[in-house]
Amino acid sequence: MAIRKLLLPLTGTAAGEAALATALMSARIWNAHVTALHVRVDSRDVAPLAGEGLSGAMIEEMMSATEKESTDRAHAVRAMFERFVSAHGVEVTEARRGAETATASFSTITGREEDLVAQLARLSDITVVPHPEAGEDVSSSDALHAVLFDSGRPVLIAPHHPPGAIGARICVAWNGTAESAAAVLAVLPWMQRATAVRILTSGDYHRRGPQGGDLADYLSLHGITADIADFRPLDRDVGAGLLAATKEFGADMLAMGAYSHSRLRQLILGGVTRHVLENAAIPVMMCR
Repeated sequence: MAIRKLLLPLTGTAAGEAALATALMSARIWNAHVTALHVRVDSRDVAPLAGEGLSGAMIEEMMSATEKESTDRAHAVRAMFERFVSAHGVEVTEARRGAETATASFSTITGREEDLVAQLARLSDITVVPHPEAGEDVSSSDALHAVLFDSGRPVLIAPHHPPGAIGARICVAWNGTAESAAAVLAVLPWMQRATAVRILTSGDYHRRGPQGGDLADYLSLHGITADIADFRPLDRDVGAGLLAATKEFGADMLAMGAYSHSRLRQLILGGVTRHVLENAAIPVMMCR
């Protein structure tokens, strides 16, 4: 299946340009459309959070400050988008059928970001999410987790810095789960265009399900030749071992299932998904 529409939620500018670069690079491969979306905070949502003991005037002041901050952020994100598309010669237009080049558009809506992004992602081929900013706990990335858990579509996490390439050398983290199978399906059209594909497996990572060799046989039916490599944890960390194996392969994309264990367990104890989200230096395609 060809990629035709990418959704890019932008909440700030710190990681926004790397995410824009990742989305545009992907769109150019497929002559696809990038819908950059900024969700503004609704100042009326502040009132229920204000709590008791505050006067009406104080609540109004908080709502006014929230509205100003939201407006300033929206203007900054829009300005970043316009600078980026202008510098890269991207046509700003609505999505259209049969486009022969990558296009982009920008829209701003007001509401709860996690709800709106998940809903819009359901009719997008991929949602590109900026990498969590430095110092930000990845568990608080509402848009990322909303897409993973409530859209039924894949999410592509952009790296901290704009990638030099994407989708030429692909690693698939395979552990036999339904989540990793969904990631294989999402990255299948990319693998059909790739110059090299490697399946990464590990006894410390595998769950009950088909083995790496079974996946290689399945991919061959789609015209994809993939080799298989076993990796080992680094300092008992499976996620670190996985990322080391992708680096050794020279991968410019990693596809994997997300949260094969419960999200709560991963937040408390850590896990492969969490480590990759926090530390990957290349675009990562994830499915849940």
